[in-house]
Amino acid sequence: MQCGRYRRPGLSRRQWLAEAGAGFGAVALTALLADEAAATAASVASAGASPQHHPPRARSVVFLYMDGGPSQVDTFDPKPRLLVDADKPASETLGKVSPTQFSAGGRIMPALWAFGRHGESGHAVSELFPHVAGVADELCVVRSMTSQFPEHTGANYLLHTGSGVQGRPSMGAWVGYALGSASRSLPGFVVLNGGLTPPGGLDNFGAGFLPASFQGSVLQPGSNPMPNIKPGDAPGRQRVKLDLIADLDAAYLEQTGSDAVASAIANYETAARMQTAVPELLAIDGESQATHRLYGLDSKNGGTATFARQCLLARRLVERGVRFVELTCPNVQADRWDQHRNLMKGHTNNALNVDQPIAALLTDLQSRGLLDDTLVVWAGEFGRTPYQQGKTGGRDHNPSAFTIWMAGGGTRAGTVYGRTDDYGYRVVENRLDIHDLHATMLHLLGVDHERATVRHSGRDMRLTDVHGRVIGDLLA
Repeated sequence: MQCGRYRRPGLSRRQWLAEAGAGFGAVALTALLADEAAATAASVASAGASPQHHPPRARSVVFLYMDGGPSQVDTFDPKPRLLVDADKPASETLGKVSPTQFSAGGRIMPALWAFGRHGESGHAVSELFPHVAGVADELCVVRSMTSQFPEHTGANYLLHTGSGVQGRPSMGAWVGYALGSASRSLPGFVVLNGGLTPPGGLDNFGAGFLPASFQGSVLQPGSNPMPNIKPGDAPGRQRVKLDLIADLDAAYLEQTGSDAVASAIANYETAARMQTAVPELLAIDGESQATHRLYGLDSKNGGTATFARQCLLARRLVERGVRFVELTCPNVQADRWDQHRNLMKGHTNNALNVDQPIAALLTDLQSRGLLDDTLVVWAGEFGRTPYQQGKTGGRDHNPSAFTIWMAGGGTRAGTVYGRTDDYGYRVVENRLDIHDLHATMLHLLGVDHERATVRHSGRDMRLTDVHGRVIGDLLA
């Protein structure tokens, strides 16, 4: 569509604005000014394809981001050999030890928590996660994930954007771009920030070269999660202001076809709608006391209560049609899962914060008939070494092998995929990388990752770059 030079007679202001922007600008504008059908059609037009390339299994994603890298051998990948070879030098047991972030070897350190078998599936879950163990049969555990980066920032960018460099669109932005919004009042991509902004910052949630309207909208913890979302003028007066701003911006948009201007107009409209939608979303007092207890909202542990609120809000967001919801770890009583020392204390606190709320989320989604079409993903940016770092019982970063899990959304519940060596150090069977994860997530949403592309800087760009494959063994 070419940018018009004038406003044609008979067109309403909104119709003209929707047609005035070229390319992605028109998509960003239409997706927020038109009704839900037009929003989906506009986003589809941007991708040059149907809303889904094939029938979807999931309509929303909840991404539980475990910032810092949980230890796979202490959580979901038990390794009895670590106890047999405890305190032996890694160089004698692991062969050549690959340098990681800080150390190139140490002494073998067994898991600090016992494992048990849970559910009909017999999933191995450490005692760090007693509540998650109770929903073990919902989990599709992947023990063979790898990363390309041994340090947080590059690994975070890869996990979130499919590239280790700054500035690429986040996976949530890609999902919104490919599928449009299923909600007229809320953004398609919402980040529930527990207080810890990951290394790499907000670029992990950005839109990159996609229109700015697809970037993540961040809700902060506390009583005022989005400070600029406040009731203002009477609706009629506010509508007059928004119309004036849009008309002024439209003149510049007509001349330039600027995506930034189109996104700004769209964001004004989003903000106006969110002034009503966000307070209603956050009104969790209307949830039953049983629901509050299920999630742990009444917990005396501040981290549990914080993450419980995030998980409950995630359920409320997907109920309202938000496509992609990401949760970050609470900044309460524990740092990120990055224990280079005192792993016992750090992982204990981290797990206490998230265990009950995550199990409650899966239980609640299942009871409401939402788990079948909501894909829940639990993942950090890498794993940790099977040998000790320093003298205080820590573990270094390990991009060569780590565990993630998925639930719902068409995944194969109660299964384990991939295998690491006897020490949980390297993948020895069914090695996966982040591109495979992204390709499979998009597939479950009905999107062919190779066809969801954007022309940028002379090439067709996509979330999976030129890599990635859908892992059929993870699908139900």
